[in-house]
Amino acid sequence: MVRLILVFQLLVSCAAISASPIHEVPFRTIDGKLTSLSELKEGPVLIVNVASECGYTGQYAGLQILHERYAKRGLTIVAFPCNDFGGQEPGSEDEIKEFCKKKFNVTFPMASKIKVKGDKIHSLYKLLTEEKSNPAFFGHLKWNFEKFLIGRDGKVMTRFRSTTAPDSSKLIKSVEKGLAKGG
Repeated sequence: MVRLILVFQLLVSCAAISASPIHEVPFRTIDGKLTSLSELKEGPVLIVNVASECGYTGQYAGLQILHERYAKRGLTIVAFPCNDFGGQEPGSEDEIKEFCKKKFNVTFPMASKIKVKGDKIHSLYKLLTEEKSNPAFFGHLKWNFEKFLIGRDGKVMTRFRSTTAPDSSKLIKSVEKGLAKGG
């Protein structure tokens, strides 16, 4: 009986250590499947808010290269389309998916379109941008293609503004660091 209690306590403490509010936030994939980042805890996750008609839309190509280069080592990129900045993502999920496939051959995971600011902000982006939940890298998004690198522990490792390209040495160095730590 004592042994059973000790095993239960160990399991509870391991679950508490591995559980992260960021990992547990539900979202829908671009195909409508309900999921969360908890399925992606094998390594770091790069979260990016994206738009098809933005001056930074070309970053999809760099994100795809990053995905091809690091996915086998554990990096997951998740794109979150949003129409919050200049109405630059007006399309439906099907139109977004088709655009990304045809123009950039995107194979990394994509979410359904969400709000990343304002009263209807998605709970994931609320956690990413609030000081209480992300004291080191909080603050409202300024535009499309902002990036958050999340470690396996669910903590934000770093944040990059839109002007930081996916192939920048700063971003690559952070990804390498996340992979070296086991994400």
